[in-house]
Parts: sequence; C-alpha cells; structure tokens
Amino acid sequence: MKVFSQQRLALLWTVFILILCTMKMPDSIGESGFFFTGFDKMVHLGFFFVLTILLFYGETKNQRSYNFGILTVFKILLLTFALGGAIELIQLRFFTYRSAEWWDLGSDMIGVFMGIFAYVFLNKSNYNEKES
Repeated sequence: MKVFSQQRLALLWTVFILILCTMKMPDSIGESGFFFTGFDKMVHLGFFFVLTILLFYGETKNQRSYNFGILTVFKILLLTFALGGAIELIQLRFFTYRSAEWWDLGSDMIGVFMGIFAYVFLNKSNYNEKES
C-alpha cells in the first residue's frame, strides 16, 4: 500500500488520461483552427511523457533515492505499454466514436522514452553534480 500512496499523482494522471481518451472528439480536427492534423498523436505523447515523469517521481519518493535499476525502468515501460494498449483496446471495443490506432500506441511509447530520458539521464546528471 505504501507504493500506491507514493504514486498518487501518477494514479490521478492515469484516470485523467482514461477520461480524456474516451471522450468524443470533434469530427473536423483540421478545419476548426484549434486542432491540426496529428494533434491527437501529440496529446498521446504528452500524456505518457507526464505519466512517466510522475511514475519516476513516485518511485523516487518511495526509494528516497535517485538510483534506479534497470528493473524499475522495465516496470515503467511494461506498465505504460499495457496502459496504452488497454486504452486502444477500449477505444476499439467499447466506443464507436473513437478508433484504435497503432500510431497512438507508438506516440504513447515515444512519450514514455522521452520521459525516461528526461528523468533518468537528466536527473542523474544533476544528482551527480550535487555530489561533487
């Protein structure tokens, strides 16, 4: 239960993602002026980037350390891939106004890899500077 209490923000963000990914979107994406072609992919990328950062943040609070093993990174990759796949399956099976796309899952995973890079590599270099 302690792990879930440290991952509160990630859990809330996951609920937010699920709600927005099941909402009906406007039919004319490019014509409204607000949205553009590919906007949906950018949203997926951003959602999963933030989710990855929040998962690492919760893990940092749980471990009280910035040192992550490859197992932690693998767990985050597996969890986010499963969530992205589940969202696409939900859109395919239950919502006639949404469509499942491989590109959405690909955008999700690009956001995850960007989040991993941002948190692990950039945060680790910042952590190493503090030790000097």
